This record gives sequence, C-alpha cells and structure tokens, in this order.
Amino acid sequence: MTFPHINYENLKPLISEREIDQYQPEVDRVCGMLEEGTGLGSDFLGWLHLPSSTGDEILSDLENTAREIQRSAQVFICIGIGGSYLGSKAAIDFVLPNFYNQQSNSRGPEIYFAGHNISSDYMADLLDLIADKDVCLNVISKSGTTTEPAIAFRLLKQMMEKKYGVEGARSRIYATTDRARGALKSLADREGYKTFVIPDDVGGRFSVLTPVGLLPMAVAGLDIRSLIDGAKTAEEHYSRSSSIRENPACLYAVLRHLLYGKGKSIEIMASFQPALGSLLEWWKQLAGESEGKNHGGIFPASVQYTTDLHSLGQWVQEGNRIVFETFLIVESSNREVKVPKFEDDLDGLNYLAGKPLDFVNEKAYQGTAQAHREGETPNMTLRIQDRSSHSLGRLFYFFERGVALTGYLMGINPFDQPGVEFYKKNMFALLNKPGYGKGN
Repeated sequence: MTFPHINYENLKPLISEREIDQYQPEVDRVCGMLEEGTGLGSDFLGWLHLPSSTGDEILSDLENTAREIQRSAQVFICIGIGGSYLGSKAAIDFVLPNFYNQQSNSRGPEIYFAGHNISSDYMADLLDLIADKDVCLNVISKSGTTTEPAIAFRLLKQMMEKKYGVEGARSRIYATTDRARGALKSLADREGYKTFVIPDDVGGRFSVLTPVGLLPMAVAGLDIRSLIDGAKTAEEHYSRSSSIRENPACLYAVLRHLLYGKGKSIEIMASFQPALGSLLEWWKQLAGESEGKNHGGIFPASVQYTTDLHSLGQWVQEGNRIVFETFLIVESSNREVKVPKFEDDLDGLNYLAGKPLDFVNEKAYQGTAQAHREGETPNMTLRIQDRSSHSLGRLFYFFERGVALTGYLMGINPFDQPGVEFYKKNMFALLNKPGYGKGN
C-alpha cells in the first residue's frame, strides 16, 4: 500500500468511476501548469521541489543550532503566526508524546508558541511560566512587522534583555526571516542574531519544510532528515505521473473538486488521534487560504473523534447536507494499551478485555464512516502508516500538492491571500497607525 492511501468507497454512488476518469485530461493540464510554472502564482512554487533541493549543508546547520539550543535552554519559544508556527506545532504534536512539555527534561526544552494572538492573559501567563527558566527564542517573520508576532517579540525581547543583559540575549535569539530585506532582517543583522532564510518563492502556508518549520522540529528532537526524506519520496512519486489512478494527490484533488461541484462546500477533516489535532489546524490554513477566493472554495473544518461524536456528531449525521468528510487514520500507534478485565464487570466491558485500544478505535472509525454515509454525508479515508517523521513528511507534501491542484482545477490562484489584508487595514485605522487614517 502506498501512503497516504485513499479509500473513497463511501463517496459512491455520488461520484462514479467514470466521472473521475473523465477528469484525466484536465488533471494532465493543471499538473503541467504546476511543473512548468505557467499557472497563476507561479512565483511561489518554491515548495514544489523543495524536498529534493534541501541539501546536507542547511540540515547540518539546523541540527547544530538545535543542539546548541538544547544545551542552553529549558524553554524554547517560537514566535510567529499562521504558517510561521502551525507547521512546526503540527509536527511536534504529531511525532512526540501527547504530554511532551511535561516530559521534556530527558528529550529537550519545553516548546511554547507566541505571536499567534494578541491576548494579554496568554502573554502574561507565558511570561510567568518561563520567569525562572533559561529561554531561547525563535522569531519567525518575513517582514518583521506583522502585528501579532511583532508585539510578542517586543515583550519577549524585553524580558530576555532584563534576564541576560543585551549581549546575553543576543546569543539566545534566533531569527527566521527574509534573505535580504525587512525590519526583522535589519534587526538581526544589527544585533548579530543567528539567522535562517525563508525562501522568497515559498509562501507562509507552504513553508513547513523550510527552516520555518525545521528549526523548531529539530530543537524538539524530531529527525528532520527523515521528515525531508519522506517529503522527497512523495515529491518524486507525485512528480512522476499525473495519472489519477497512480497519483494520490491528483485523486484527492479530483474527488474534492467533484464533491464541491455537487454542492458539498465544506470539507470536515476528522481524526481519531489527539496527536493529529494541530495537523488539522495546519491543513485548515493551507486549504482555506489557498482556495477561499472569489466568493467560492471549499471551507475546511475539523473534528476530533470520538470526542466530537458526542458534540458535533448529531449535526454531521443529520444536519445540512453541504458537507463531506475526510477521515485521517493512522495505521499503527506508537504504543499499545489493552482493555483490562474486571471480575465484577459492572461496566459491561469484559467483552473487550484484552483488546488493544487501537482495535476499539478502528471499529469506532468504521462505524462512524458507515453511519455518516447512511446519513448522506459522503466520506473518504486517508490512511497513513504511523506517527513517524518520515510518514509526516510524505503527508505534508501530499496535502501541499493536493490543495495546489484543487486550486488550479477551480481556476484560481492558490498561492495568494489578498483577503487577509482587509482586517489589517481596518485594525490599523482603528489603532490610528500612521498612514491609515483616523480610528474611532
């Protein structure tokens, strides 16, 4: 089985094999646009062959820097918003134990995130948490002027300089930013921060396999070489053929596009593993920011089952029939836990005694998929092998390529995000930022 593997049996009879195959000429066309760089947004295709072009020099630099941080810090804080933090958080949560920060003494520093909100309480609580701990920062921004991370960096930089002095703080701050320009690049050059480059041709939501994502992952102890190797394996496989039957990214894009054309305007990505929660958040940005254009596009939502079966399950089963589900299933867990046997059997669970929780979880997934299909919520299943860095690298690249192809099938530019600027203009005017008029 090639991973990720797609089972779309529960999309039938809404989608027929004939409909899928009829899309082959269009898929050939959009794959050609992607590979040849002739489509919309072609200036931002640096992610397309990034895995195969990531050399030993940058990986060694990242690993050496990570070891330096691990030796000197009890806490590592990533400052960024959107693609500047979602990918690394997704990877850390995916690969490492669920309670990593509580077990981090033997693994590496605790990992926290800042700059993805403007909450006084969040920042104050974070500053309290790290007050008596040795800290290193990674500030991630192409420009250095994005409001949320810029405010967080001001506060954390001030804290670092009080704790270590100006000179001491400089050696504990790492910047991931533009190669040549921007406020953060200028500051990093002036202060002498160790820097890593965000490639000019890679947009934020596609930057997980650049130093944006790789440095925090390496600090947390992930095998970034295995991650890149997994992505490279996917790149090679998906670049080789545009056949819908041979290329899972093409199949995923076609299925999504066909469902959208049949009025299914919301995709619910569902997992049965809490460790995948942050990955679903990363996918939501990737899909939402890439496809939500011109008053159209698939709205990406997520649920975590079985938890949400007890809250949103009723809506999915019997609510408005405008959704389809994509189940993201892990073939094998990192550890096995079995249901114990109790002599009194008061809860009536002895029929499961000796069964692994994964066995029960799999049956919960199967029962859910069947029930939702019977309730006219079409669904498909993506299966991944395990929670390894290699599997995650393949999955990251699969989603990047699948979402890009969906955008081209929709006739839009999947690599821009003009709508993101509207709230900023209003906010700046209300804050009386120079050049933005008077607020209220």
